[in-house]
Amino acid sequence: MRRLVPAAMFIGLGLIWGSSFLWIKIALREVSPATLLTWRMTLGAIPMVVLLPFLGRRLPTAPGSLASLALLGLINTALPIFLISWGEQYIDSGSAAVLNSMAPLFSVMIAGVLLRTEPLTVLRVGGVLLGFGGVLLLASREFALRPDSSTLIGLAATATAALSYAAGGSYARHLKGMHRFEVAAGSLVFAAIYAWAFAASVGGGISVPTQPGPIIALLWLGLIGSFIAYLIYFTLIEQFGATVAVMVTYLFPVVGVALGVTFLGELLDLRLVVGAALVVLGIVVVTLRYDQVVSLLNRRRRRS
Repeated sequence: MRRLVPAAMFIGLGLIWGSSFLWIKIALREVSPATLLTWRMTLGAIPMVVLLPFLGRRLPTAPGSLASLALLGLINTALPIFLISWGEQYIDSGSAAVLNSMAPLFSVMIAGVLLRTEPLTVLRVGGVLLGFGGVLLLASREFALRPDSSTLIGLAATATAALSYAAGGSYARHLKGMHRFEVAAGSLVFAAIYAWAFAASVGGGISVPTQPGPIIALLWLGLIGSFIAYLIYFTLIEQFGATVAVMVTYLFPVVGVALGVTFLGELLDLRLVVGAALVVLGIVVVTLRYDQVVSLLNRRRRRS
């Protein structure tokens, strides 16, 4: 039974975040990306702050901690979610799911090229190239479906969101002195503050949806896709490490594409399937360690 719990959490998180791209598309039928971000962050932050004392935690008050959470709330929460919502106005939700799963590929590049905290091995470079090959296939597919500049905007926004997630993840690993649930709550609170300020100033204001579909979508994105998902994600990190938790991105393309095709009538063609497969394969390759590959090869030699 103990082994089933982490597996259920892992699969559950993959289903939650993988299906978020469907719900974003539904919410955008009535509300703007700025409004979507505002309600999602608010509905995620409020229950997280209420729950925090019951977990024996509280929001940090030290200026340095608040500054760290403010930056994390921007680059790891508010900015990527807004960019995905903006991008999904112009591209399929399935394509957005595949593009968002590129975050581990960007993480490898940041760690190997910019931070130099991890070696940029031939294996990892190969994985990155595989992943970007899949992205090029997706880009050609989207341009074939919608041959205009808005498609480029959608692709660029969604890919930049993955880069932002990667940068946020790299930054979060260096936060010291804060419990993971405090980090989760703080990042959601600051993301909500940014969302309200942006929507009120340049985002066209905040509207209240009236149609059942967008209302359900926003409630789901806030309460399940943000609040519950953050609890599961940071629990996985705490108990099994960031490497295991980030593997949930393997499920994004499968879940996102399947739901987009089934419920939104999005086109399932060869370029989408092959592109998604290349991105997932690239993620698998970059998350493999050299010692794991050597061990696997040695086992096969002994068996033969």
